[in-house]
Amino acid sequence: MSTKPYVQVTVEERIAILTITNPRANVLSQGVLDKLEAVLLRFLDDAEIKVIILTGDGMLFSAGADVKELAALGAHTAAEAFARRGQALCNLIESAQKPIIAAINGAFALGGGNELAMACHLRLAEEGTQLGNPEVHLGLTVGWGASQRLAHLVGPGKALELLLTGKRISAREAERIGLVNRVVADGTVLQEALSLAHELNHLSAPVLAATLKAVYVGQHEGFDRGLDEEARQFGRLCENEDWQEGIRAFFEKRKARFQDR
Repeated sequence: MSTKPYVQVTVEERIAILTITNPRANVLSQGVLDKLEAVLLRFLDDAEIKVIILTGDGMLFSAGADVKELAALGAHTAAEAFARRGQALCNLIESAQKPIIAAINGAFALGGGNELAMACHLRLAEEGTQLGNPEVHLGLTVGWGASQRLAHLVGPGKALELLLTGKRISAREAERIGLVNRVVADGTVLQEALSLAHELNHLSAPVLAATLKAVYVGQHEGFDRGLDEEARQFGRLCENEDWQEGIRAFFEKRKARFQDR
């Protein structure tokens, strides 16, 4: 059994920082996927954690799937299972009821690493980072959700251009087309992600969860179902203490002190 940590964990004021640690390229081997899933499940079930940050150790976010593992797949059934394994992790992230921020650091986020970042709710990237899905150059297609998430984020035309050519794009281009939310200076992405996480940390956890749920339902079940979920969540929040606190703070012209209730 491997003794590699694979994911380093730091907790700071109800913010969990998960750092992929698999030198040299932070490849997403089966061991990394298993550890990342276990850690995510733990923090998603922990009421003391409100926001999660996902980043990479060292000089890059992640080079994607382990090509050595890909080479050993052999039969189509094993390859399909491999794809579904990565999809399951990305689905866990996307469907989470706590904000998950990708702090995309270093030289690049490629292949499965880029797909992992796409699944996060918010994405910050450093100025010098390149993003891409070069699977076509290995004779492969994407397998962990990029065919769906990239099209949703940047539109089908641009998504097809990127997936069919496998080209890398700069962080600035990624920001321009909507693949990342914000570009920050090199070496600062984790600090910027923490600043954003602290901003979310001061808001009501039930409201964050309700917003994430309504958006997720709309994306996956259609516009009308999304509206229905939005109204349902709005109604549920009306009975919360945080709703009452927010209204009181507005009339008293002060900052609300939410208790996540």
